[in-house]
Amino acid sequence: MQRRDFLTLSGLSLGGLMVPSFFGKAIAAEQLQSTLDIGLKKRLADAALAAARQSGATYCDVRIGRYLRQFVITREDKVQNVVNTESTGVGIRVIVNGAWGFAATNQLSSQSVAQAAQQAAAIARANSKTQTAPVQLAPAPGVGEVSWRTPIKKNAMEVPLKEKVDLLLGVNASAINAGADFVNSMLFLVNEQKYFASTDGSYIDQDVHRIWAPMTVTAIDKASGKFRTRDGLSSPMGLGYEYLDGAASGKVLTPNGVTNYGMSYDMQEDAIAAAKQARAKLTAPSVKPGKYDLVLDPSHTWLTIHENVGHPLELDRVLGYEANYAGTSFATLDKREDRFQYGSDIVNLFADKTQEGSLGAVGFDDEGVRTKRWDLVSNGKLVDYQTIRDQAHILGKSESDGCCYADSWSSVQFQRMANVSLAPGKDKLSVADMIKDVENGIYIIGDGSFSIDQQRYNAQFGGQLFYEIKKGQITRQIEDVAYQIRTPEFWNACVAICDESDYRLGGSFFDGKGQPGQVSAVSHGSSTARFNGMNVINTARSLG
Repeated sequence: MQRRDFLTLSGLSLGGLMVPSFFGKAIAAEQLQSTLDIGLKKRLADAALAAARQSGATYCDVRIGRYLRQFVITREDKVQNVVNTESTGVGIRVIVNGAWGFAATNQLSSQSVAQAAQQAAAIARANSKTQTAPVQLAPAPGVGEVSWRTPIKKNAMEVPLKEKVDLLLGVNASAINAGADFVNSMLFLVNEQKYFASTDGSYIDQDVHRIWAPMTVTAIDKASGKFRTRDGLSSPMGLGYEYLDGAASGKVLTPNGVTNYGMSYDMQEDAIAAAKQARAKLTAPSVKPGKYDLVLDPSHTWLTIHENVGHPLELDRVLGYEANYAGTSFATLDKREDRFQYGSDIVNLFADKTQEGSLGAVGFDDEGVRTKRWDLVSNGKLVDYQTIRDQAHILGKSESDGCCYADSWSSVQFQRMANVSLAPGKDKLSVADMIKDVENGIYIIGDGSFSIDQQRYNAQFGGQLFYEIKKGQITRQIEDVAYQIRTPEFWNACVAICDESDYRLGGSFFDGKGQPGQVSAVSHGSSTARFNGMNVINTARSLG
């Protein structure tokens, strides 16, 4: 779990029922299973569209959202908090005189949404007086009345709270019995019920489900006071409760004996392993700095992909619109024209908003654009970016890539990252076979702390577990590892990628962007990959 994610969730346990404002109001658990009437949603949408047209709008879209979340937070043998939240309302976006305007309301009446549409039109009209060029929208043909639902097998919101609590407390007990001193475990469940309508002629009803089961296990050397932690190796997923309640399928046993998980997660098994590995960290030798060949597991690589591929290839960041929040991008437009060598010839990076089980999988984005898969880096060459409707013309595209989202009905939608992934290798290659060819390397599993500069160029990444590789053999667990990279040099150092049998998803529930800030959930897939000649530093420090 990333530090920013942990702080977001752990704050819930400290604040009682106080939750971040965008999570909404606290509700009873049974309310998590209800939905808004489809007839009501269409009536509200039609009222907003009519009012926008009457106010002079040449375009209008309406998003009626009901955002449901459940947090179950435990520590050792105690439940620290259970929070159920709901946030429901209507966001309306219009174009008047070539400029955008946006307004929102939490009142679900035809009169209220009409007033919000009129307000959005007034804001757009005011904006048009200072806008230098009119908005150019790529076509998004209306699709009529359609619906899409995350293909879940078991709605997590319908699972009794006792079953969830029993799972987490059982996980904690297993970790303690396996040698842990402390353990935090949580469930975070999301159901986004989103209805979109536009003057293009679309009425799109979507039901999106996501699940996350993070934990942190701590072992202490009581003699010295030294402690080490190991976070869970699960990924947040676009799945239902089936992710947690069955025997793990698609799991991968790595050459060092660590189990990594695919579309199903055995949380108790991982907790036991985490306790043993956290305790092993206490006596693991510290890494010797230098150049190493790195073998990076998908549970680690997802974060590297996120930071130095996903973000720098967002077109708004390339254009400088995001300069005030985590910087711009080194991958400027001229590099696409020159087919910049982003990585080695075996590196193929793609965006995909349709991948089953991924956090970003939806049928349509928040502009009513049908989602798809497309290439960003092909055979190592930079070929494309991620765009939305009012950016497509900049690249000469005839359509949006379907990357426009808002984290709430009350927030305006803007460009967000798609699921960006590294394609598996084309030749059959297992992790064990990859390691056999490594003379002096480090095998890294799980994500850790990271830092990256304002152009997504220079970066540093840690991890959860580190194993020394000598002459094709994993020799021992080591500690205090971080590697330093420059993005193009890193991807050009990729010399091998395991085949599709090793492909797994990682991701983040809380990818931050924008001002005011918004969060989104996004996945990144890969198979285990090898990068030669990376600079490794020792992160241990003496405090005197």
